[in-house]
Amino acid sequence: MKTLKNTLFLVLATVVFSACSSDDDNPLPVNEEEVITTLTATLTPVGGGASITLQSLDLDGDGPNVPVITVSSPLAVNTTYNGSLELLNETESPAESINEEIEEEDDEHQFFFQASNAIATFTYVDYDENGNPVGLEFTATTAATAGSGNITITLRHEPSKDATGVSDGDITNAGGETDFQAIFPVTLQ
Repeated sequence: MKTLKNTLFLVLATVVFSACSSDDDNPLPVNEEEVITTLTATLTPVGGGASITLQSLDLDGDGPNVPVITVSSPLAVNTTYNGSLELLNETESPAESINEEIEEEDDEHQFFFQASNAIATFTYVDYDENGNPVGLEFTATTAATAGSGNITITLRHEPSKDATGVSDGDITNAGGETDFQAIFPVTLQ
């Protein structure tokens, strides 16, 4: 009987001590959302000409002030532009480039480009190591007729890049979290 009690005690002690082990020995690192105060899209006409900039400036981040949106000049009709994005955190001094973080974590980020009134179409130029689009570099081709509309640029964190259409820039099934979004009123002349 004493042997049975000792055996049961050892089994019970083993269960209790193994159940109390800590699962926090290797916690997952927290990947904080990027602070983006400034997005500048530079559009340079293929074949030459003056560049056009679209900029969203929100120096108080998530504060109460709305972003200041500027478009340097109208876009030309029926023109293809080479586009690039620059993202900054200007709450830091000197301003921190967010591009580097997006490039390092390109499999976890994707920009989406939307144009109302069919004023432009977009094509990705840069891709992550899995061949999925990122969008820091792109081309924009404007419509053949004059008009106006909005260009919306959205950065998604951890989108489902394997979802149908996402590799073509369709934000509908992208999932993930929106890190940044800017809407630019654009005129085609």
